[in-house]
Amino acid sequence: MSTIAPHKKIEQAETREPYGLAALLFLATALALAFPWLSGRVTIPWDAKAHFQPQFVFLAHALHSGQSPFWTPNVFAGMPQIADPQSLIFAPFFLLAAALIPEPSFVLEDAIVFGMLAMGGLTLVAYFRDRGWSAAGALIAALAFAFGGSAAWRIQHTGQIMSLSWLPATLWLLARALDRRSAAYGSAAGAVAAFMVLGRDQVAYLSVLMLAAYALYRIATDDAPVASAIAPLLAGAVMGAAIIAVPLAFTLELAANSNRPEIDLDGAYKGSLPPASFFTLLSANMFGTDGPLAAFWGPPVGEADLFLARNMTDVYAGAIPLVAALAALGRRFFAEREARFFAGALVFFALYALGRYTPAFAFFYHIPGVDLWRRPADATFLFGFAFALLAGYAFTLIERRVAAPRPPLLIGALAGLFALAIAYAAKREHLAQALAPLAISAAFVAGATALVIAVGAGRLRGFALLAAVAALATADLAVSNGPNESTALPPEQFDVLRTDSKDPVIAFLEEKLKENAAPDRRDRVELAAIDFHWPNASLVHGLDHDLGYNPIRLKIFEDATGAGDHVALPEQREFSKLYPTYHSPLSDMLGLRYVATGVPIEAIDKHYKPGDLQELTQIGKVHLYENKSAYPRVMVATCAMHVDFARMVATGEWPEADYRETVLLEEPPLCHTRKGLPPDAARARLVSYGNSEIVVETNAPPGGGWLILNDVWHPWWFATLDGEAAEILRANVLFRAVAIPEGRHEVRFTFQPVPGLLREISRRRGQRPGV
Repeated sequence: MSTIAPHKKIEQAETREPYGLAALLFLATALALAFPWLSGRVTIPWDAKAHFQPQFVFLAHALHSGQSPFWTPNVFAGMPQIADPQSLIFAPFFLLAAALIPEPSFVLEDAIVFGMLAMGGLTLVAYFRDRGWSAAGALIAALAFAFGGSAAWRIQHTGQIMSLSWLPATLWLLARALDRRSAAYGSAAGAVAAFMVLGRDQVAYLSVLMLAAYALYRIATDDAPVASAIAPLLAGAVMGAAIIAVPLAFTLELAANSNRPEIDLDGAYKGSLPPASFFTLLSANMFGTDGPLAAFWGPPVGEADLFLARNMTDVYAGAIPLVAALAALGRRFFAEREARFFAGALVFFALYALGRYTPAFAFFYHIPGVDLWRRPADATFLFGFAFALLAGYAFTLIERRVAAPRPPLLIGALAGLFALAIAYAAKREHLAQALAPLAISAAFVAGATALVIAVGAGRLRGFALLAAVAALATADLAVSNGPNESTALPPEQFDVLRTDSKDPVIAFLEEKLKENAAPDRRDRVELAAIDFHWPNASLVHGLDHDLGYNPIRLKIFEDATGAGDHVALPEQREFSKLYPTYHSPLSDMLGLRYVATGVPIEAIDKHYKPGDLQELTQIGKVHLYENKSAYPRVMVATCAMHVDFARMVATGEWPEADYRETVLLEEPPLCHTRKGLPPDAARARLVSYGNSEIVVETNAPPGGGWLILNDVWHPWWFATLDGEAAEILRANVLFRAVAIPEGRHEVRFTFQPVPGLLREISRRRGQRPGV
């Protein structure tokens, strides 16, 4: 029990509330609701498979092969995984699973996601127990949190779901720390909050804002002295900072050198939530969200310049939460201080999500950190959390007869909401389409209304009440928020993302790469315009892809190549001035040997000329091409030419040179002739090639030369020449080079993120005036 009460508990003996039974019923209903995924009948699609499943598999493969998962050569010519918020390296449950299971399955990934949501639901039950709120209210809140709103409709956004799942646990521990003025609970809250922050996404950011506001609110409203809160909060801050300091520093450094260090206000506005989206609080599918995309008619359809998927606008949490909130709303609802706080949070997150549709977001945009995120609509995750908590609290008031439902007013209010929804559908000329889902929602609302009225009259309590809540909520959420095109697709659709996939395109590429293997070669491939889930298949199969799928990319790579987030559609394969066509010096330097496209290559490359690449075959809809002029991964150049890389990127102009003999550097030029030398006088051979260590044997002619490694340049890589430290030069705009003297030598490249980060920080400090 709390030693310091932050609130006056609603009258009810805590020992009489069956919280344990509520937790067991929650787990049982959660298992039932998640069973379609856990059985393997369907799988969480879209980003969960296209992005996070390949990251999960890469992590497991790296760990089980004894390699570092901190860098991957398999996408974007190389990426610092340790700095990428979506790499799962700092996601404890995924990391543990990857360490234990060498080949993670689709079911395993889905089970971890649902398991984390269940963890969040259980800690909400614990929070309700500490507040003295009812067990039935706790069950309602837990189900609405885990299987309602954005948690259900955007479950494919694995990273955001993980961040959301840590929030109830953090709140519970933080509230305990402040209730008891306990440094131990403060430390625990800080540790759990750190796992949330390591999601490094907008849900984590908004959760931190809310938790910080909660702590300040508690300090201001608790009866205990303000000074007594210092120890728990300081303990939490120290513990959290110790866990997140290094990973967060990596990510901030990546952000500074990425394609998206900040989002301007106009860019953020494009991710605003249209106000009509809140009709989905009443009916999940009145807009046809769960059906074929062509039949969907709700927002953002008809809204200019918005970039939201249809599932991003659905916030349905169930009929019981809506009816309970309406039934209990009134003066007594706001008597509880915690309820006032979360009511304020609900309003804040609604306004934040609406973005451009109210003046509020223009003010919120000036809160430090808001400009890092591109989608205000992500606040629906936090809106759903606050709504679930308040709905459970509202049910507690009704159950304890603190708030008495007035059937005529309640039924009238609900009828009015349905009338508004019908009027809106009629205005948009989709009434016929909306009537069936509205009728289904009305049936569940009628059941919830009967339940709430019965509870308010004292006719339903104890086990019978919990069972009724579980049964009605399970049926409602299974029908309304159950598997659909946004959240569940057949696993066979993603077969290419299985390590043992028999996909003929992957098999063909693997065979071709094996046929053309050479000591100096590690050829790259491109998988363009095939399907949404294809670009990161290279992480699963160990192929080196010149592109990939990730909203975060190294800026030097995007600037030079034009690489976008995705290459699922022909128009998403973008080129740059420096890389205007597949037939270009940069394509050769990348070692891009094979290109697989879901359409003829001319539909992607508008400058393509017959013969630029050789078409090898067609497998189904996929066309496969070979670039026979692709360079080896390692080369020795004997001539260096001084250039301005920034100017090259801006103009797209390449100097006239033989790039098998000449390297472009931002240094003075120097050349040594190869005339009269045997062919092997300047050569390089890959001795070993791993994720974070590459060993090359080189031979340079009289006068020396430069070893070129055609992997993307990054400041966290270090090199040694015959065991002595050597500088890695940025070469040919994107790549790495090391100066080597005459004769045979060994050059070793190692990825060292901590020393690299410290070196970059030191370098920036040295560039400041007066430092």
